[in-house]
Amino acid sequence: MPDDTMDALLTANARAHPDRLAVIDPECRLTYGELDTATAGLAAGLVAAGIGKGTRVGLLAPNNTGWVRTAAALTRVGAVLVPLSTLLTPPELLTQLRVAAVQVLIAAAEFRGHRYLDDLREALGDPLDAPVRIPDLPALRTVWTTEEAAGLHGDPNAAAVATNLAATVTPADPLTIMFTSGSRGTPKGVLHSHGSALGAVRAGLADRCVTADTRLYLPMPFFWVGGLGGGVLSALLAGATLVTEEIPRPRETLRLLERERVTLFRGWPDQAVALAREAAATGTDLSALKPGSLEALLPPELRAHPGARANLFGMTESFGPYCGYPADTDMPGSAWGSCGRPFPGTETRIADPADGAPLPAGEIGEILLRGPHILRGMCGRGRTELFTTGGFHRTGDLGHLDAAGFLFYHGRSDDMVKVGGATVYPSEVERALRGLPRVRNAFVTDLPGGNGPRVAAAVICTPDTTPGSLRAAAREVLSAFKIPTVWLLLESDDAIPRGGTGKIDLPALRALLSARGITASPARTTS
Repeated sequence: MPDDTMDALLTANARAHPDRLAVIDPECRLTYGELDTATAGLAAGLVAAGIGKGTRVGLLAPNNTGWVRTAAALTRVGAVLVPLSTLLTPPELLTQLRVAAVQVLIAAAEFRGHRYLDDLREALGDPLDAPVRIPDLPALRTVWTTEEAAGLHGDPNAAAVATNLAATVTPADPLTIMFTSGSRGTPKGVLHSHGSALGAVRAGLADRCVTADTRLYLPMPFFWVGGLGGGVLSALLAGATLVTEEIPRPRETLRLLERERVTLFRGWPDQAVALAREAAATGTDLSALKPGSLEALLPPELRAHPGARANLFGMTESFGPYCGYPADTDMPGSAWGSCGRPFPGTETRIADPADGAPLPAGEIGEILLRGPHILRGMCGRGRTELFTTGGFHRTGDLGHLDAAGFLFYHGRSDDMVKVGGATVYPSEVERALRGLPRVRNAFVTDLPGGNGPRVAAAVICTPDTTPGSLRAAAREVLSAFKIPTVWLLLESDDAIPRGGTGKIDLPALRALLSARGITASPARTTS
């Protein structure tokens, strides 16, 4: 493809539509021409400061045009971008810097009360003056604030070096190390190349309804694959306009959506529900939004039946969704509740978790992935740890493919719960609960009990909901042994514990449910 590296992509966009807006935040906007010029200038400054092809650079900052500019400048000359979460505690940050062998750290001086570099200096007992020499972080040499990095400049010679360096970058060269973790264990640094990341995003653009005419709002942090792939790279590959903000707040977000005539909203479902309520109260004009946006913000006539639209499904190892279906189109009835079909470039196999043998359509097994769009490696892990002898990556997710090739997700292989000898998949219970009236979200896990594991649920619902009403409604959609016996009802999912990579912290969720959950009697039926 002609745009299979970041430098080629930025150059092609600037030539094709230099005056089209590329990225907008409440304080700044950049056209594609301006983005190309700005990132080329910053790249020269970075090269003059010693950054080159292969340099691992951590970027710790909130969503804004500056984040995009810095990330694009780094990656167009072949530096490896390591996005770091603004939610990290100092010990978590130290771990990720060490695991990814970050050589240069660029961090916001302060965000939402966090002073990252001050906290890091205190944790290390070091002023972090250049050149940095810290035994606990042996790779780290330079630390800049985002303002310091943005002010870097290079002379004409540095600019020429940056241009020539960009020309040496190939699709096979590393683009980014993105941190992820399951609900258990330490974060994993997942390595993607220019080709794997851009290919993965390109494969899903049509199903996600992202085109050159799209004005895409995405609040998801750019340090997660949903933000970098689903937002920044999606916009760049489609030649679309990305609209973002550092801290989503209902009234400010609505003003941004209205002012910028956003056509595609891809935030969080509970955020969409809150915005819909606020929009109704304030009379905000959201008529520019098109199908494919989260449905709470669409007029009733444009909303789909529950389960009719695909649940885009992916992981950091696949650089975001690897299967889907056009987000503005109902799937065939037999596929309702599925994640859609695998995208081109990712081969999906269902295998027996015990021996890896392929399973036929309809049988539940572990999801295996193979192809040019999946991870190229993982920090500190060898190839044999990541791939089978046939080149498949074992995801640890359970699912089945139907005869038409639609993928149905059944949870994590390590999250199955045995209740009275029967198997319960928490994800199945979550889907069922989320489909109930007055329920906005649900999080399900297991808790120990005197007679074996119990199913427990934290449910985001309206204030008039009770555990009894939920249990009664759940009996209509779940077998009795799958119905939670421990309930925690919440009005917002802000109380749901998450780790630094944004995923649910299961041990902390179990502790929350143990401390605050209400125990209900198990169902007496045996359906």
